[in-house]
Amino acid sequence: MEVKQSKEISGGDFIIHNNKLISIFTPEDFSEEQIMMKDSVKEFIDREVWPYKDRFEKKDYGFTKSLMEKAGELGFLGVSIPEEYGGMGMGFISSMLVCDYISGSTGSLSTAFGAHTGIGTLPVLLYGTEDQKKKYLPRLSSGECFGCYCLTEPGAGSDANSGKSKAVISDDGKYYKISGQKMWISNAGFASLMIVFARIENDKNITAFLVDYDPSNGIRLGEEENKLGIHSSSTRQVFFNETVVPLENILGERNGGFKIAMNALNVGRVKLGVACLDAQRRITTESIKYANERVQFKVPISKFGAIKEKIANMAASCYIGESACYRVAKDIEDRIEYFISKGMSDQEAELKGVEDFAVECSLIKVGASEDIQNCADEGIQIFGGMGFSADTPMESAWRDARIGRIYEGTNEINRMLSVGMLLKKGMKGQIDLMKAVMQAASSINTSEENFTGDELIEEQKLIYKFKQLFLVLLGNCVQKYGVKLENHQQILLCLSDILIEIYFSESGLLRTLKNINRTNYDSQKTQINIVKLYVFEAQNIMYKKSTEIIARIASGQEKRKLLAVMKKNCSYSEYPDVINLKNQIADSFIEQNSYFI
Repeated sequence: MEVKQSKEISGGDFIIHNNKLISIFTPEDFSEEQIMMKDSVKEFIDREVWPYKDRFEKKDYGFTKSLMEKAGELGFLGVSIPEEYGGMGMGFISSMLVCDYISGSTGSLSTAFGAHTGIGTLPVLLYGTEDQKKKYLPRLSSGECFGCYCLTEPGAGSDANSGKSKAVISDDGKYYKISGQKMWISNAGFASLMIVFARIENDKNITAFLVDYDPSNGIRLGEEENKLGIHSSSTRQVFFNETVVPLENILGERNGGFKIAMNALNVGRVKLGVACLDAQRRITTESIKYANERVQFKVPISKFGAIKEKIANMAASCYIGESACYRVAKDIEDRIEYFISKGMSDQEAELKGVEDFAVECSLIKVGASEDIQNCADEGIQIFGGMGFSADTPMESAWRDARIGRIYEGTNEINRMLSVGMLLKKGMKGQIDLMKAVMQAASSINTSEENFTGDELIEEQKLIYKFKQLFLVLLGNCVQKYGVKLENHQQILLCLSDILIEIYFSESGLLRTLKNINRTNYDSQKTQINIVKLYVFEAQNIMYKKSTEIIARIASGQEKRKLLAVMKKNCSYSEYPDVINLKNQIADSFIEQNSYFI
């Protein structure tokens, strides 16, 4: 496989290329400015939010709003907004970092922050006219004004372009009247700017409008929804009855709302992924502390192998998730800079940069949202009966985590999208996917990549072979079904699960190798063990999902051949002592009494 430098990397490239260590950005690469920002956000959460977690479970919407106002005063709402519009003008990595560390304490604040800074603000920045930006962005950045995103409708769900809300132009052509119903609208209870999607006449696509909240202008809010989690996140229906919107308040172009919605979701997906990380850190840390304090049979339960198993898995998924999220953050930031160097405006470049990595955005959204759910579930189990009590933070963390698999397109939709978008990039020639598929098919029984260095050689070889196996399976699926592959959803789900494991495994591997390079082996021993454990678990998933695909698409001699290829590419030359790995990983965190990486 060809090696590519960071500036050359395009979304989806990871499946056909090996990356040099220098091209992988890791949390250990944060600049002094980013570390200061991280510390400021953590201090805010630890002082203003974490001690008052119980208030979020009592549907204290006013408390959430007040915290958002404080976040605005501290500059956290305007990290990615250019300075000329009242923001801090920082890059994509910094915006991911703030989203990460502000989101760990409670899903209520995480949702309010994500909805406001993401889908409630970015469409104005990326698609607004200069007048629209000057009018709204400074107030959105400071917390004087909060945004909400009115897209979802009853009956529409994942089919965002099927909404029935209508926008009818006035006889004099100066304004529109919007009528329709929106549901599941985050921040609706305190938003003063609504980004509303409606269809003009019989247009093919919906159009986006900027609507100032004014109850006297035909806007009515439903009651706050009773939800499983995120109790203090305002979630309401919004009803529009001939709401008057000036012509100049169209956002972007007429008929362009679907494009705005999809691009906003790409950003939302990767931000949702990173927003799961600090919750994992906190859950893991609280679980370790409890396990060290809880004594049974005259010893702390942290001494028990069954508890070590859980702590090791929780810490490993967090470390690997961090690696994947910040890897793609830097790739997106580099891509944005590349497009700017080619003459694009900052806004055009950001749109194109994020869109280019839409595959990775979907993979991270799925992987991280499922990891946080599993982490919270194990946290409850470590706490035992107390974990089921509302007096401990585990049960609220579990409930808050559940929405992540539904937000920003369900995980099922995102799984299918990731494979579909990868194929589309290949067909458009944006990545040389078909060449890689043919090379993998012709060399699968003989090819063996050469690897250098002394560490994690087995894992390097396995991840390379995972990629080869994915390409062979993808080629066989396309050969069998052609364009109708999109109708075979269960196969797409399996292919996506393989993609997720490849991307996450490789991210953790490359982070660890880079850190060994700049420090030493002993300082990275726990991280090395984590990579070994994660790749082992990934291998099991690869084996299972590949078997499902092969059994469905092939029979007879062809089936036996593909199964042999699968076994070859999912096998170790020497299997690791996984139980010992888990014990060593857990012991390192138990000794520190926290998730400390």
